[in-house]
Amino acid sequence: MKINRFYFFIFLLILITFLISLFFYNEMPSSMATHWNEKGDVNGYSSKIFGLFFMPFTLLGLFVLFLLIPKIDPLKKNILEFKKYYDIFILLFIIFMVVIHLQIILWNLGFKLNPNFLIPISIGILFFYTGFILEKTKRNWFIGIRTPWTLSNDIVWNKTHKLGGALFKISGFFAFIGIFFKNLSYLFVIIPVAISSLIVTVYSYFEFRKLNR
Repeated sequence: MKINRFYFFIFLLILITFLISLFFYNEMPSSMATHWNEKGDVNGYSSKIFGLFFMPFTLLGLFVLFLLIPKIDPLKKNILEFKKYYDIFILLFIIFMVVIHLQIILWNLGFKLNPNFLIPISIGILFFYTGFILEKTKRNWFIGIRTPWTLSNDIVWNKTHKLGGALFKISGFFAFIGIFFKNLSYLFVIIPVAISSLIVTVYSYFEFRKLNR
């Protein structure tokens, strides 16, 4: 069986997170800081085992899920049309989660990297690429803006995803701006994407009604 080198690279990246967790196991406190509030102050702790290995096992599970989606979707032929962009999304998402994992480890080692600076940048990149891939998606059951109206009509799907792509890119831009408002950075992440999601949902409904008049 031919090994997909791209997927093998992602698997190695996930494996490295396990190895890093094992390497720093004895350096970690028994109670690890794993959650921060909107001001960037620690407000949640976890056991050492949970703090070090929850993310690697989550990454492994998500990776398997990402690989299964194109195989089990009834419209998998449509996914093949944008699969190269989907694969890049998998890589970016895994890197995003790895960055969070490394930030947790470094914080507990004494390197206080403020998540209110690091996370908005990472999410901004992820949102921007999400906007890009939304513009490339074809109708399917797992990936994209899946409302009853987009799933029912290719025209509604394409129009909604064109709008959604632009809105998610704008959301990514606002996430970047959040680094300049550290105590409010989470609002620059949550509010734009929430508004964008509401807009595309309503838009898909009215586009579907327009076509069926």
